Amino acid sequence: MSTPSGSRETHVIVLGAGFAGLAFCRSLHAPGVRFTWIDRRNHHLFQPLLYQVATGWLSASDIAQPIRSLVPRRDDIRILLGEVVAIEPERRRVITTDAVLEYDYLVVALGGVPHYFGHPEWERYAPGLKTLEGALRIRSQILRCFEWAETVDDVPSRRRWLTFAVVGGGPTGVELAGALAELTRRVLTRELRRVDPARARILLLEAGPRILPGFSSHLAQWTTARLSAMGVEIRTRAQVTHIGPCGVRLSNGEQIETGMVLWAAGVAAHPLTEPLRESRDGGRGLQVGPDLSLPRYPEVFIIGDMAALSDRPENPVPPLAPAALQMGRYVARILRRELRRRPSSPAWRPPFRYRDLGCMVTVGRGAAIARLGRLELTGQPAWFAWLFVHLLRLVGFRNKLSVLLQWAWAYGMNRPGARILYEFDARKVPSEDIPARALPATDRASEPFVQEHSNHRA
Repeated sequence: MSTPSGSRETHVIVLGAGFAGLAFCRSLHAPGVRFTWIDRRNHHLFQPLLYQVATGWLSASDIAQPIRSLVPRRDDIRILLGEVVAIEPERRRVITTDAVLEYDYLVVALGGVPHYFGHPEWERYAPGLKTLEGALRIRSQILRCFEWAETVDDVPSRRRWLTFAVVGGGPTGVELAGALAELTRRVLTRELRRVDPARARILLLEAGPRILPGFSSHLAQWTTARLSAMGVEIRTRAQVTHIGPCGVRLSNGEQIETGMVLWAAGVAAHPLTEPLRESRDGGRGLQVGPDLSLPRYPEVFIIGDMAALSDRPENPVPPLAPAALQMGRYVARILRRELRRRPSSPAWRPPFRYRDLGCMVTVGRGAAIARLGRLELTGQPAWFAWLFVHLLRLVGFRNKLSVLLQWAWAYGMNRPGARILYEFDARKVPSEDIPARALPATDRASEPFVQEHSNHRA
């Protein structure tokens, strides 16, 4: 279905229901404008709390809200649950699996995808944390590692299943490592019988000279000390050169056998933006002008994690929720202004100005770091600030209440209640990898035995 060529209405297509897309759709409401909001999933996801779903501290429904419930009284917005297969900026149209849609303006807010630095095969063994499905898969694999450790008798195999490597020492990696440490040291110790989860080895691998490069050295040092006290082994200047079914290899030649590898090292632009590759900056995003539009296509806006502003290469806008919200509202103001004037050619657009509201990172239970302008907080004060801000930004009263109650129970009693192992996630783990990681190294070359063991596991 395509947009009628003789329509007097201005058609705006929005791709993605993340923070940027949600902020745009909520902010722009103009007569004579109709919207088509497309996403492959039916929910808006609060990504900053994905790591808590992945480690069992929150349920999936606590951080997700159906898209249709976010704009219940907006007759000008048509919501399509579908898969976008192509963007054709020259012809001003978007192609989905079910329709061909023409647009007057296109707002691309698809967010980023895990970036494996030229090694897409690593995704099979090191899942990233960008979607709800990915978080549930990670949670199931983490719990499965402990279950398998309970079943094996030889010490090397058990040690391997209880070794977790988090690749990337940014905020996501730090939060994942801290949540894993809390899970193993405080929760599972009372539930497993044959293994001691407190002996689980959690490695945080960072290629740079220190973790949290976007924060001050003071906050990075405090976080390093805090994670070390929690039992996390931090490796800096530890560049990963290979990830396979048995673990990771570092640039110094060291082999680390693991039960699971978690990827938190990089974000790249969504593959659907390939037709816009001439504007790609070679890094995580797409080069956009000061007004967040593409230089060749002023009617196409890139907002959220994918936007790389060409006028501030030395000080990029961070891929954070506050930046995405500001971008969505800014583009809504731009279009409201242009639609009101309806010029024959694009009017002058004031440049986007990012307002840095600070950044926060949790470091386990009841502790965090926060950078709020020139103010830096650590420990419980930072955690309470983080708790307030995240509850404030959660969409929907039910979500806020549910998350607050979950946190009160989980953190107060050390009993996270979302430790359910989903069987469907097991099908995403290649079955041949399971015995290869569980068997001693001398047995891995025995292909018939591996195949037989795989069939038995299945």
